[in-house]
Amino acid sequence: MDSRPVALVTGSSRGIGRAIAVAFGRSGYDVVVNYCHSEDAAAAVAAEVRAAGSQAVVVGADISKPADRESLLSKAQAAFGRLDVLVNNAGITSPGRKDLLAATESSWDLVFDTNLKAPFFLAQGAANAMRQLIQQEVIQQGTIINISSISAYAVSTNRADYCMAKAAMEMMTWLFADRLAEERIRVFEICPGIIASDMTDPVKAVYDRRIADGLTPMRRWGTPQDVAKVAVTLVSDTFAFSTGDRFNVDGGFHIRRL
Repeated sequence: MDSRPVALVTGSSRGIGRAIAVAFGRSGYDVVVNYCHSEDAAAAVAAEVRAAGSQAVVVGADISKPADRESLLSKAQAAFGRLDVLVNNAGITSPGRKDLLAATESSWDLVFDTNLKAPFFLAQGAANAMRQLIQQEVIQQGTIINISSISAYAVSTNRADYCMAKAAMEMMTWLFADRLAEERIRVFEICPGIIASDMTDPVKAVYDRRIADGLTPMRRWGTPQDVAKVAVTLVSDTFAFSTGDRFNVDGGFHIRRL
């Protein structure tokens, strides 16, 4: 078994998750690359991690399914014999982006199962594994990072389920941070803002104009690498006396202005 620390990044075949997985690989972590739909894309990420000198395994799993979550965690530990970091990154937007007066229960269930229930039970499973590994002195400490969104506090009436699930993630982060503080497991939340990726390409022209008009104090798009740099920093000793914190990576969007 490898003695290097191990990071499991859900939804890491594309976008922000991909950048986080590669950043951990470049920082000396072996990485579990999780995908739901594109094994080829995940394999490309794993190749980037290996090119940086770290090891990587690719694990397909639909995190909205309990059996897949259990399989993902067990395969991660079987591959490397340890788990130091869980990054709850995988998520979906609201299907069809319907007005809340036309929202459906099927959309609600899908979004909440993927964006809130799955991260909660992955964090639970990872935390229990980390506790055991710490007791066995295989690892010294653990870290859980939840990737949220500015939609946790910025209203989009055509994505009510998405906004509410992301808002609940802050409380989830606090709950785990409080419960796990004495277990030597820190828990953080990152709120990305408007991030340039294949997922935001369809609305690029709209947000180009809004950003230029001052939607965010820092008038540029964020990048997946902006988020990844924060994630890697959070697992270091830089924030050794912090837990439960939210880190905004949004160009200042969260600042209320007149």
